[in-house]
Amino acid sequence: MNTKNKGFNTKLVHAGAFDDPFGSAVTPIYQTSTFAFKNAQHGADCFAGKSDGYIYTRIGNPTINAFETAMAELENGFGGIATSSGMAAVSSVYFALLGTGKHIICSSSVYGPSRGILERDFSRFGVEMTFVNTSKISEIQKAIKENTEVLYIETPTNPTMQLTDLVAASELAHKHGIKVVVDNTFSSPYLQKPLDLGCDVVLHSVTKYINGHADIVGGVIIAKEEEMYKKIRASMIYLGGNMDPHQAFLTHRGLKTLSIRMEKAQENAMKVAEYLEKHPKVEWILYPGLKSHPQHELAKKQMSGFSSMISFGLKGGLAAGRILMDNVHLALLAVSLGGVETLIQHPASMTHAGMSKEARKAADITDGLVRLSVGIETVEDIIHDLDQALAKV
Repeated sequence: MNTKNKGFNTKLVHAGAFDDPFGSAVTPIYQTSTFAFKNAQHGADCFAGKSDGYIYTRIGNPTINAFETAMAELENGFGGIATSSGMAAVSSVYFALLGTGKHIICSSSVYGPSRGILERDFSRFGVEMTFVNTSKISEIQKAIKENTEVLYIETPTNPTMQLTDLVAASELAHKHGIKVVVDNTFSSPYLQKPLDLGCDVVLHSVTKYINGHADIVGGVIIAKEEEMYKKIRASMIYLGGNMDPHQAFLTHRGLKTLSIRMEKAQENAMKVAEYLEKHPKVEWILYPGLKSHPQHELAKKQMSGFSSMISFGLKGGLAAGRILMDNVHLALLAVSLGGVETLIQHPASMTHAGMSKEARKAADITDGLVRLSVGIETVEDIIHDLDQALAKV
């Protein structure tokens, strides 16, 4: 079925499907490392790109390609590139677009490893970098150099929930010949389409909302234009960061229920956010769906929903955070996000406990910061769990 002119939910269910010779109703798992050629000429044509045949799973595989095609349709891009992890997606983009003497501008509150690999590894290769608050277009403007090649944006950011105006950022970047890459993990294509807003490349950790069931690790890149797609795909193939066929099967299956899961999760998140905003032990809360969020109007403009990620600060700081973590029962104490289950974490006592207080402050990780990924459970149960735990703070 050609789904390009169909609705979003139809695309979720049918995009990427192909006619299986045995009539399978779902895309089969082609669990093979290599593919046999019909004859020598067929093999030569495949390697020369004259045939659509498959060669080797690192280069391409029908199960993986079905998922890649679906994601490209959902993001309105030319083509998708599925990877073994979200960081494999980030690394493939960096390797394709950066090099000695090139400069990248990056959101300062970007996902830690996305920043870490630039500072630790790409700096060794002569890549220059500037980290700015990309929610302020003026800071992007000030950071632009003659050798700036990439503007890398995460919106909303993790865990500070800052939003960047993608239309304004793209217009500015393109005036200077700069490519715009967006990490769309927190929103998914159901809520935000960066390519439609002028960006050049979008990527996801599909571990989160795309798969939605906390049972795989993976990533995907979607390029707006063919030339960019080929450039990044070549980097991924040589780096060897391809997705596995079974990963692709599970992720494609999870993708089919994206809109249903996202609708329920963000409906729950709004109610939880409203509860937390009024709680006397909560000092502040950041959720784009609340009118109190400083960029609420931008969220309404460039997103079709507010997702299910909430950051809030506890009165009582570090000690309060530990107490809350030790007393929740329904919410799972775990990193990651975007699954059907509610996850909670307190960075100062968990993921960032090894950092000094000064270093945490520089990264906008306050002692009382709590990050909550709201799931699809009965919302009264989520609120009751938080309520009884907050009562002990």
